[in-house]
This record gives sequence, C-alpha cells and structure tokens, in this order.
Amino acid sequence: MSKNLTDFKVLTFDCYGTLIDWETGIWDALQPLLMANCAALSRAEVLEAYAGIEHAQQSETPHLIYNELLSRCHRLLAERLGLATNADLDTAYGESIAHWPAFRDTADALRYLKQHYRLVILSNVSKRGFAASNRKLGVEFDAVYTAEDVGSYKPADANFEYLLGHLKQDFDLDKEDILHTAQSLFHDHASANRFGIANAWIDRQHLSEDGSWGVTAKVDEMPSFDFQYFTMGEMADAVRAEAT
Repeated sequence: MSKNLTDFKVLTFDCYGTLIDWETGIWDALQPLLMANCAALSRAEVLEAYAGIEHAQQSETPHLIYNELLSRCHRLLAERLGLATNADLDTAYGESIAHWPAFRDTADALRYLKQHYRLVILSNVSKRGFAASNRKLGVEFDAVYTAEDVGSYKPADANFEYLLGHLKQDFDLDKEDILHTAQSLFHDHASANRFGIANAWIDRQHLSEDGSWGVTAKVDEMPSFDFQYFTMGEMADAVRAEAT
C-alpha cells in the first residue's frame, strides 16, 4: 500500500488494549480474588489463562452484555485456577471496566488526531462500559459501535460488516477512507486483512520485539499491517510530521 497517513479520512479504533490499558485494568480488578485465596500466581500466568477464557465465552454467548460476560469469565477463571469465588466478587469484577486506566499518551494523541480525522470506536464492550472509559480519553468520538450494538464480539465478521455499513450510511465513507488502528492482532488485524481494510498496528506489548501476548489471544499466522507504532503518541507524531 502506497498511501500516506494523511490520505485517510477516518481512524477506527479498538479501545481496550489500544487506548485503555486493559491488561493493567484486568490485573488490578483480579486482586480481590487473588487476595481472598492467598494465591501466589504471576501476572503472566493469570492473564494468559484469562485470554483464552474470555474469547471462548464471547464465542459461546455473543449476545451477552459485556459486564455480564466479565462476571462469568471471573467465575470461570477462578475455576480454572482452583480458586474460590462468590457472586459479589464476580459482580464487582464485571463492573470494573469503569476503573481501567487510559494509557498516558492516549488523550493527547487523540486530541491531535481529531484535528485531521473522524474518530470512530469499534469495541468489544457495552455502550455503558465504553461511556465510563470515554471520560478518560479526552475527545468526543464521531461514532461508537460496540459489541452490544452488533450482537457479537470481534473478531467475528459481523462486527466489521457493521463498521463498514455504518461508516457508509452515517458518513458516506468508503473502505478506502478507513485506517483501522488497534493493538490486537487476534481481534482486529486479522479481520482488517480479511476485509481489505488498511491498518495501523499499535504494538503496545512489543510483540514485534518478542514481547508477551499478555491477555490477548494468540494468532497462528501473523497478519500484515500498513503502519506500526508502539504507542498512540508515536502515531500522532507521524501524522504531525506528514502534515507539516
């Protein structure tokens, strides 16, 4: 692909893992469970176990609202790790998304990018869950499309079909106008490749430098991508350099 960053009209974002630090949010929200069980488990092993559980649950119950899905994943993780949980702990974890932090570079980067593009969210959460996170992101998005709207979770094709259809319907934007911007190779970039959507990889986990997969499900085959940055701040700087 020979396009420059400034040739696109809309940036479509995965939120959790790209703009919001969901690994830290998930790990922090799991502390009451680990403390209640005096569990000496590492962050790496807990997050790796959780990644597989969440994707399997999203596939099994695609219409389940995200906070309810999180609660169920909490219970399943406890079972997988041999830990005791209860309804209060499960529910509290399900409501924890409001406390997940934004990456430090996110808000400033988005405020700059808003000067050049429409900004659109395509996220595996509920509308209420994203609204809580949006207060940390520093901008008003032009559109927010969630799993609750679609009735399925990425990487399902339905989510990207919904994105393309609504960008055309709502803004008269075509596929060639879109740069999909995301951290997850599994949830986002493999799908962007299937749909022929240009993509920018925000490699927060430094997987290109043999980093950890963390809470992100693994892919068997590396997707291709058109741009790569380690942070949203780096991407904003690259746009700034093109625009000047």
